[in-house]
Amino acid sequence: MFRPKAPNRPADATWQRAVLCYINTHGFFEPSRAFSRYHHAAWPFGLGRRLAVGRGCLGTFGMKPAALELADLTVCYGRRPAVHHISGRFAPGSLTAIVGPNGAGKSTLLRALAGLQKPESGRIAHEGKARIALLPQLAALDRAFPIACRDVVMQGLWPRIGAFRAVPAAEHARVDQALAAVGLAGLARRPVGSLSAGQLQRLLFARLLVQDAEILLLDEPFNAVDAKTAADLLRLIRQWHGEGRTVIAVLHDLDLVDREFPETLLLARDLIAWGPTTQALSPANRLKARQMAEGWVEEAEACERAA
Repeated sequence: MFRPKAPNRPADATWQRAVLCYINTHGFFEPSRAFSRYHHAAWPFGLGRRLAVGRGCLGTFGMKPAALELADLTVCYGRRPAVHHISGRFAPGSLTAIVGPNGAGKSTLLRALAGLQKPESGRIAHEGKARIALLPQLAALDRAFPIACRDVVMQGLWPRIGAFRAVPAAEHARVDQALAAVGLAGLARRPVGSLSAGQLQRLLFARLLVQDAEILLLDEPFNAVDAKTAADLLRLIRQWHGEGRTVIAVLHDLDLVDREFPETLLLARDLIAWGPTTQALSPANRLKARQMAEGWVEEAEACERAA
């Protein structure tokens, strides 16, 4: 287990609490230069890889359906255009898949929706004060940080109870319920680094379960997990949709999309189609997306096309 080498370092448990409080205060997993002086290699999710501290759902807590609207949205990766001039609306309570070729800008769009990447131009708007939760890609996570599974799930309580208040017994019970709901009831004290890919994905879903987000963003939620885990997680997604939450997922399995997701956004850096899945994934639209991907110029500068 990592132990900070700075003078007057806190005990391990105190150190972990300090890290968790910092994450809660700043809203993303990325330490300041001063805070990371203890040991940057121990940071749980990798320097430079911001993560939304999700706010998803075990119970509705007065949740109201929320919409997300994109107006001429352009997002760049560095100076290279990743998403071009997209306009449209994720309706309240909708269940939408984002699909497209590799490099199409799907994850970049999701990060922009989560507020983790600033648009080059255009805007993203959501109704009222809708809260947004992001489930990151498993590949983006560094599991070296010494934190127990239960503590990861408890991160989902911070938006309601804050970093410094004692956790009420009822909230402890909700954490235990979430772990049981995803099949991890016996692993509460296990270090995150000892989990398999499927167990880690279940754990991140458990964190969503104890949160209270009207809008859920899922980046490749079934990647690198076995069929049983995928089926269990899909049931949770159906549950969220049934509760009226707006769910948006980046996916690659088009058969799954066609079977489970009523709405689809087909992206190839430009918007190819956005609407009912059977229409968006028509053979003509798939061909157009593939042809656009074949014509991409990776050295292109930021998009300057008129709106």
